[in-house]
Amino acid sequence: MSRDARLQILLAPIEWPMERMREELGVLLRAETPSVSDMVDHLGRFRGKQLRAALVLLAGEATGNVTDEHPTVAAIVELIHLATLVHDDVLDGAETRRRVASVNQRWDNQVAVLLGDFLYARAFQRSTQLSSRLCSSSLSETTQVICAGEIDQAAGRWDFEMSQERYESIAGAKTAALYRAACELGARYPGGREELGHELGRFGWEIGLAFQIIDDLLDVVGDEAVVGKTVGNDVADGKVTLPVLHTYARADEPVRARIRDVYTLPDLDDRATRLREVCDLNPGVDYARARADELTQSALGRLALLPESSARSALESVGNFVLQRRW
Repeated sequence: MSRDARLQILLAPIEWPMERMREELGVLLRAETPSVSDMVDHLGRFRGKQLRAALVLLAGEATGNVTDEHPTVAAIVELIHLATLVHDDVLDGAETRRRVASVNQRWDNQVAVLLGDFLYARAFQRSTQLSSRLCSSSLSETTQVICAGEIDQAAGRWDFEMSQERYESIAGAKTAALYRAACELGARYPGGREELGHELGRFGWEIGLAFQIIDDLLDVVGDEAVVGKTVGNDVADGKVTLPVLHTYARADEPVRARIRDVYTLPDLDDRATRLREVCDLNPGVDYARARADELTQSALGRLALLPESSARSALESVGNFVLQRRW
């Protein structure tokens, strides 16, 4: 089954709310000046899975907590995600995103940073217009967590002795935090239902962390033509992710030295390819994939508290979608 067909099945219980979300997102992406409008139009080509927005709506449907404002909350979550993508591409020096030129590649880093800031500001402006403050308070806290995670990752570059716990803390802050917020907001908005929201939030955190682990796998062994974005950025930027950490920890000193050289010697090109040449990454890849599976199974177990429904089934399908993704 194609990835688009799998996505269509996954989103079937929320087809109409997703359409409303996309309409709201389109409004949020309108710009008043020609230069910003040109950049925002380019962002429209970044449209991907919109999984975080879908999780807001699926969590709302699965918990019987659907409001007229849920599609707007989902659009705000998706807009924040777009802002993180723009900033991530600057941090990673990425040249492509979803098979088109990244914003920093088409324009420059300075403009890309400003566009990301513009998207954040637009998202939070819209959140203050909602009937409940829960969305703005949750997402402002989540954005701080994301930024702190990026800072911690930058501070931990070339750290081959990093513990798995530390790696997961950073990866979770960068990626899983927004998944958690999406699921918790879906279950709780406009307020109350703290226990249910916490459990759905844990579901989102574990699914999001599994997503990031798979993303890190794709960066070292993925095919750029399939993934749809620049790969090899982590090695080039000194980021030591779980498959490499596991491989390094179990290697002898000569192999460790070669791994360090690939990361640190100046003027090397295509460091990810060189990494695959100097060591066998397969055990590390298998270990990381098993960890992603473990997280996913834990997340799926949290859905047992929900009544049977098509939305709950769709949430269960998210796990398999994350594990099987190649893009």
